[in-house]
Amino acid sequence: MSKTVRKLQVASPVPADIDIANSVEPLHISEIAQELNLSPHHYDLYGKYKAKVLLSVIDELQGRGDGYYVVVGGITPTPLGEGKSTTTVGLCQALGAFLDKKVVTCLRQPSQGPTFGIKGGAAGGGYSQVIPMDEFNLHLTGDIHAITAANNLLAAAIDTRIFHESTQSDKALFNRLCPPNKEGKRSFNNIMFSRLKKLGISKTNPEELTPEEVKKFARLDIDPESITWRRVMDVNDRFLRKITIGQGPEEKGMVRETGFDISVASEIMAVLALTTSLSDMRERLGKMVFGNSKAGDPITADDLGIGGALTVLMKDAINPTLMQTLEGTPVLVHAGPFANIAHGNSSIVADKIALKLVGPDGFVVTEAGFGADIGTEKFMNIKCRYSGLTPQCAVIVATIRALKMHGGGPQVVAGKPLDHAYVTENVALVEAGCINLARHISNTKAYGVNVVVAINKFSTDSEAELSAVRDAAFAAGAFDAVICSHHAHGGKGAVDLGIAVQKACENVTQPLRFLYPLDISIKEKIEAIAKSYGASGIEYSEQAEKQIEMYSKQGFSHLPICMAKTQYSFSHDASQKGAPSGFILPIRDVRASIGAGFIYPLVGTMSTMPGLPTRPCFYDIDLDTTTGRVIGLS
Repeated sequence: MSKTVRKLQVASPVPADIDIANSVEPLHISEIAQELNLSPHHYDLYGKYKAKVLLSVIDELQGRGDGYYVVVGGITPTPLGEGKSTTTVGLCQALGAFLDKKVVTCLRQPSQGPTFGIKGGAAGGGYSQVIPMDEFNLHLTGDIHAITAANNLLAAAIDTRIFHESTQSDKALFNRLCPPNKEGKRSFNNIMFSRLKKLGISKTNPEELTPEEVKKFARLDIDPESITWRRVMDVNDRFLRKITIGQGPEEKGMVRETGFDISVASEIMAVLALTTSLSDMRERLGKMVFGNSKAGDPITADDLGIGGALTVLMKDAINPTLMQTLEGTPVLVHAGPFANIAHGNSSIVADKIALKLVGPDGFVVTEAGFGADIGTEKFMNIKCRYSGLTPQCAVIVATIRALKMHGGGPQVVAGKPLDHAYVTENVALVEAGCINLARHISNTKAYGVNVVVAINKFSTDSEAELSAVRDAAFAAGAFDAVICSHHAHGGKGAVDLGIAVQKACENVTQPLRFLYPLDISIKEKIEAIAKSYGASGIEYSEQAEKQIEMYSKQGFSHLPICMAKTQYSFSHDASQKGAPSGFILPIRDVRASIGAGFIYPLVGTMSTMPGLPTRPCFYDIDLDTTTGRVIGLS
């Protein structure tokens, strides 16, 4: 057994998450690194309990075999969440601290939006958490802040370029873009050559360009109506969803409507999560399309000359952050794309590093956001496509609470006490709700992986209810279904889950299968995903039709699809619980994250900037000024 493993002293009833986290003194992160055979030149320390693991580890361990690869998804959740992060952490604590396996947990970095809003943090819960919990949920190593800075630098550059092009002649614009040096000679800098190549101009001397070529090179001619790039910040601020910019007298009347998204919804976050190397990230950032020219051609960050600067802001963010669980098992925290807008998975580079570090017979467990219809689907069809990695097992987390809701139980509302139906035995309600679990199992099995159902046990669940879920899981084709108590008991409460996951990994018999090939049309891909939801057809708005036609014409139809859809239903309507079918899925708009590498249709009404509730989590958060400890985080 690993010498870093820490024995937990569990209490009943389970104390508050922050109290449990504060009761355990974390090991120095160098001890966690040492257990993974990471030498000091493999990582940079960020204080005592965090370190950035360098990508050079992948190259150094290139010849080493990978461990088993496990993805954790869930059934369609209630607004309270079903404990996916908690289960991911508990499973890894079981594998590392009780089953003596090399294991690394790969989690997304939490956004401060939910942390201070209504959902709370994302470090897990109870006795299955990442620590230090406050550092995990607040700032961490600044990756989200780097994304915010890079995103907003690009936003500023776009509007500034429109401003300068509107006030200058072609010649003046060109002279400022390629100013003469002290000897009076002009030259193109490196980033300009990609634009010249795109325009079909092979000349390398600025003096040789014709007036027509000068105009093509210097004038991006951005169509303000086509700009899809918005500013971001990592706070829930509903009043920034739509804003007007350019109202200052110096902006010469160049007023434009735009808005803010939350930082984790930025395409730069999606780029970070899907990149495979520093050079790949540089290429992806440069390829990001923020709008079109008035002639209808896509304009990229590199056309604007900013791809290199964006990479500089992101150069440290590309390295995953090493942390630890309550029981001393290692965690890699990296990226955190919005799960219902972007692909909702942690990074490819974190998974690749982890798979090499654990080696053959070790385990890497990574979490996919929200229900398996969103997170696991995108994990398979987007993340695994770009990474080339193949999972052997998919865990689906289920709770009696959520299954009762899907069986027709009363509405579950965050911040309000649960209805009586959720805290007393009602086997019929559970059995009716298992239709949701069954569809998630069949959808996930279709990828060729073995499916293990983790039933996250609450104190109010009865044996008859838990037994009903196990029976339904096996009937739907699950490899195994295990009752877990990791929230109350830590890794000890997930040992059976760990054994089931190990067996599932060792007994996989099929290759990874994607839901759709990339060489079919955008509409055919959307229809394949919609069919997995249970839809009988698609309804495209006029705007969506226009965008699909444009992206196909621009040569982007080969990209995978990332559906932006509510997490609370298989359908577009959050009130449709269970496993709805026969509905028409409305696609109101289609957008593209070309740098990240996907097309994202907007299903129904989706907000990319959450709002704060009447009573946000920040009411409970404070600092103990005597000890310096954070209190009230959940």
